[in-house]
Amino acid sequence: MKQDLAVLNEHYAVNGQISFRELGDGFIVADIQNSYCTASIALQGAHLLSWIPANEQPVIWLSTDACFSEGKAIRGGIPVCWPWFGTPESEPSFPAHGLARITRWELTGTAQLDDGRSRISFRLTTTADTSMWQHPAICELCITLGNTLEMALTTSNLGTESFVIGQALHSYFVVGDIRRATVHGLDGRPYLDKLEGFKRHIQNGPLSFDVETDRVYLQTADECRIEDRALRRTIHIDKTGSASTVVWNPWREHAAKMGNLGEDGYLTMLCVESANAADDVVHIAPGCSHTLFVCYRITHDITHVS
Repeated sequence: MKQDLAVLNEHYAVNGQISFRELGDGFIVADIQNSYCTASIALQGAHLLSWIPANEQPVIWLSTDACFSEGKAIRGGIPVCWPWFGTPESEPSFPAHGLARITRWELTGTAQLDDGRSRISFRLTTTADTSMWQHPAICELCITLGNTLEMALTTSNLGTESFVIGQALHSYFVVGDIRRATVHGLDGRPYLDKLEGFKRHIQNGPLSFDVETDRVYLQTADECRIEDRALRRTIHIDKTGSASTVVWNPWREHAAKMGNLGEDGYLTMLCVESANAADDVVHIAPGCSHTLFVCYRITHDITHVS
């Protein structure tokens, strides 16, 4: 049964720190405000819409044309792609990036931590009768919000047979100008280029942007960094439980065809996604679980801003 707004505010609001509101007809959003940051999260998809550390510009990009409607994917934020990434080859009619981002999750807990940060937890349960993915499982997302943003996505196998998942925290980041942003931490790593039919290449040096980019980088367990010369900051992406990283920007022509990125939205966004995709899908045995954990943080250590 869906949790309604009154119940959420009665049982899960944290005075002065976490509250709930409707955005449109029945579309519920949690608002978080503490001494470290402000943020908002949609119950549909357990989808983080914004994270703004104190005295900082927004870190998470959300399209000005984003649609907030039940069963429709939201353009921007951090969608949870689960239990597959992309579109299954055997089932091309299935929704891209899985069921999680278009399904309302159950809110399971909120808390103000001793250090002043906020924590909010969600759960999505599937059964043998669940449409399109018929494995008994629980997917849980725990989000901790402060001067860092931590997200832990845990999948537990409740059934008697193993299953395979692909997944990603499909993070859209704000950049001042995509043409002045570079991604570090991928040098020497193999990648599959979707724009070339997933042809395999090796990354040489930092990744910069002047055309459409859609790649799955492999063997990427180490930290990635987005150096943003326009905003004079670095976004650090540190993770465990993931050995693949997806990097995407649609550029002008593709963005215009999509119709929901906002005018010239591609210039101010960059997706660097912590994933289990391609060679990095996860096999989960009965009674076992897997956690994809990511920590995002900001530093201002860029000196060259040309």
